[in-house]
Order: sequence, then C-alpha cells, then structure tokens
Amino acid sequence: MQFFGGSEISPSPPVPTGSIGNNAHMMYVFNRNGICLLYREWNRPLKTLNAQQDYKLMFGLLFSLKSLTAKMDPTSVEKGNLGVPQLPGQGCSFHSFRTNTYKLSFMETPSGIKIILVTNPRIGDLRESLKHIYNLYVEYVVKNPLYSPGTPIKYDLFNTMLDQYIKGLG
Repeated sequence: MQFFGGSEISPSPPVPTGSIGNNAHMMYVFNRNGICLLYREWNRPLKTLNAQQDYKLMFGLLFSLKSLTAKMDPTSVEKGNLGVPQLPGQGCSFHSFRTNTYKLSFMETPSGIKIILVTNPRIGDLRESLKHIYNLYVEYVVKNPLYSPGTPIKYDLFNTMLDQYIKGLG
C-alpha cells in the first residue's frame, strides 16, 4: 500500500542514517489546529513541564520555526508576514535542527498532521522514518472505523507497532 511520498508499509521499514533504539526521547503528533493527538515518551531524561505546557511550547516552537523559514526563504519574492500560518508544503520548510543535547526531526503532511521526533543529536536524517510513522498512523488510526478525527490517539495496536518500529531501529 502507498500512502505518503510513495512509501509502503512493509515488514522491513526504511532504516535511517544512524540508529534510534534507545536514543529516541519522545514523539508528538499534532493536528492542524495545534491539538496534541499523541505524545509518546521512550527515553526522556528530564521532565520539567506539565503535559499541557509541554504541548503548547512544542507547537509554538514549530509555528515560529515555520514562520521564520518562510520569511527567510531566499527564493520567494513574497515574504508574507512573520507569524502568518503557512499551508502545508507552502514556502521554505525545515526538516530538523540539532543542539548539543538533542535533535528534533519534523514532518508535516498535506492534511496538516505534524509529527515530531526528538532523538539523540548523533542520529542522522529521519525523513524516511517519519514517513513510515505517518504510514503507521494512516494504517492503524485513520483507517480504524472507531477513530474520530481530531481526538487523541489511544489504540494499542498503533502504539505497539510504533514501539516496535522505534526500538527496531537500534
């Protein structure tokens, strides 16, 4: 089956440069309205915020980075206003950034679903892994007749497949 960018769900999903294994710290899935549909934690060394503050901070960071990259785009004559939301795929975009303690990898789908994976900074490019995670989301959440779009994701099968994929990359 093909869902996003020609990727297929298969028994042997794409392996990124580097490995995640125990190096994946956390993952967020937001809808286009900034509602956190899923938050998973595997190896987060320090917990400093309550969940709602954490979600708002992460979504605000993404909103700001998307606005900044659109404003700084050297190929576009129309810069738009800083802070004005961009449509998915519109303008310049970013895929990841790295600090000395973590790497944040990001993917936004045409429907506005945002997937964020925070890992060890030594991990390589995770774009194919994020596409595979999105395909898992489509297969086990979106296609589930009991799922209502915009509600938190609480499906054991999806969580199991996601955990296997994340742990299997190590």
